[in-house]
Amino acid sequence: MSSSAPRSGLATLMLAAIGVVFGDIGTSPLYTMKEVFSPTHGVALNEANLLGVVSLIVWGLTIIVSLEYVTLILRADNRGEGGIMALMALAMSSVTQKSRLYVPLMFVGLTGAALFYGDSVITPAMSVLSAIEGLKVATPAFQPYVVPLTVAVLVMLYTLQQHGTGGIGKWFGPIVLVWFSALAIMGIVNIVKTPAILAALNPIYGIRFFINNGWVAFVALGAIFLAFTGAEALYADMGHFGKKPIRMVWFVIVFPALALNYLGQGGLLLSNPTAVVNPFYHQLGTWSIYPLVILATMATVIASQATIAATFSVTQQAIALGFLPRMQVFHTSEREMGQIYIPLVNWMQLALVLMAVIGFGSSDHLASAYGIAVSTTMVTTTLLTFFVVRYRWKFNLLLCILSTGFFLVFDITFFSANALKLMHGGWFPLVMGAAMMTVLLTWRGGRELVFENLKKHMIPLKDFLDSLFVSPPHRVPGTAVFFRADGDGVPHAMLHNLLHNKVLHERTIFLTVHNTEIPYVPEKERVKVEDLGQQCYQVDVYYGFKDERDIPLALQMCAAKGLEVEPMETSFFIARQTVIPTVGRGMALWRESLFAAMSRNARDAADYFRVPPNRVIELGTQVEI
Repeated sequence: MSSSAPRSGLATLMLAAIGVVFGDIGTSPLYTMKEVFSPTHGVALNEANLLGVVSLIVWGLTIIVSLEYVTLILRADNRGEGGIMALMALAMSSVTQKSRLYVPLMFVGLTGAALFYGDSVITPAMSVLSAIEGLKVATPAFQPYVVPLTVAVLVMLYTLQQHGTGGIGKWFGPIVLVWFSALAIMGIVNIVKTPAILAALNPIYGIRFFINNGWVAFVALGAIFLAFTGAEALYADMGHFGKKPIRMVWFVIVFPALALNYLGQGGLLLSNPTAVVNPFYHQLGTWSIYPLVILATMATVIASQATIAATFSVTQQAIALGFLPRMQVFHTSEREMGQIYIPLVNWMQLALVLMAVIGFGSSDHLASAYGIAVSTTMVTTTLLTFFVVRYRWKFNLLLCILSTGFFLVFDITFFSANALKLMHGGWFPLVMGAAMMTVLLTWRGGRELVFENLKKHMIPLKDFLDSLFVSPPHRVPGTAVFFRADGDGVPHAMLHNLLHNKVLHERTIFLTVHNTEIPYVPEKERVKVEDLGQQCYQVDVYYGFKDERDIPLALQMCAAKGLEVEPMETSFFIARQTVIPTVGRGMALWRESLFAAMSRNARDAADYFRVPPNRVIELGTQVEI
């Protein structure tokens, strides 16, 4: 992914990035102009307002996407990885855990992550619905079939997730490239017909739009913001493609195509105001509607696929960072490590997406729910970027305030405008975000309570081993591996084994898994081995939040450190904790009950760490919180 990649390699990455990264923002022309001039916003359709709106969109793409995301935020990579969880980990690692900024930074990052889940529901619903609504433009007879067809497309899309996108993924880039080519061509056709729209390139028209319309212009910002939804995907997908391919695709293909199309739609409305009912599908006349519906549906399905894949990725990162319980994760590609499928997330998201499509019924109504989650995520991203620039990169404080503060003004302005949609559908992604935030904080808080409880009864390992070998128990052949929490004492599974079986294996390994705040840990730094004497060893295994957890493989790496482990002679002892909620301490009782329920249904630790089931011995223990 380096900038020195050969030309063919760079071209391949650019083509792949078009399909995955830019699908969301690339389908915004389907509904943005229609929504801005919707009667609900009260923006009169006249030349001054058209020039003002198009000017705001073009300059918004320049400032928010080109300058903020492509130029600044893409630099804030966590060892090559991007996205809100990676940025949160980077910001938190830039200050110490004892810093008073640590918890607020975690809260800001989790807010962005939680709202991402809300946005990931609205995006497929809005995109696919707006594409299929083009059928209504062809003939009103299709009106009753728009929602059922949308539901059918979405159900098929989510059903296919378990098979992965390896087979059809190679077509995503070319299809979306055709889509952007169509956007550019349609824009040029209408600009040539009405060249007066090019005056919108002058930012003064955007300023006049605010001066002339006042409050109405501010309300319209919530709809104008639809043109920028999907900008956060540029940063989230950086780890898959690298900075250079994403930047080149944006400046060479996507930005010109979007700018041309918005200018073209503005020119169309200047010459034909009646096209405002759906300016996108009126750009080339009635002959083009059906081909455009087919192309738009394919483009929006691909955009939705990218959103679904991003949801799986964020969930996997949240699990690794300790904010969600372990879940069943399937790898859908033997070659691409990042292609995963999480059944629980897939079906829950589908249920919520269908609720959004059926409940709102049209893209006009969904537009009210769209934007507020994205704008809030953008605010949190900019705030976290400030701390990275200031504390990680050690830049001058004034420079940090000016660079991020400039963009924060725009982010907060758009957030404020979107907040006006709260009672008209904006509550939907916020409710989902609040529910997700509750889950994230409850799991994190519950884990801390469990650790505090275990810590009270902790027996220091060194002291225990010293006393144990004064009069050692009978030792049996083979190797025993006991999972031991970071900073924990003697594993409960070992105490139970000694109490009930009264034996100790001839070789005993205490294994601690460390989850780091970087995406990948180099293999040479994966394991550390400490000889505790008496054939007892402490093995520390380090994983990044995007690394695959594979304990048997990690134990094989111990051979280079002088510890040979024979898989068929090794038994893994794991303590299964049963959480018991109690009144009067810790979290509220309902949150403790929620944590206990999640704990009971979490993926089995042995399965998560890829330990062979026939080598596992589970010993139960109860923990009150």
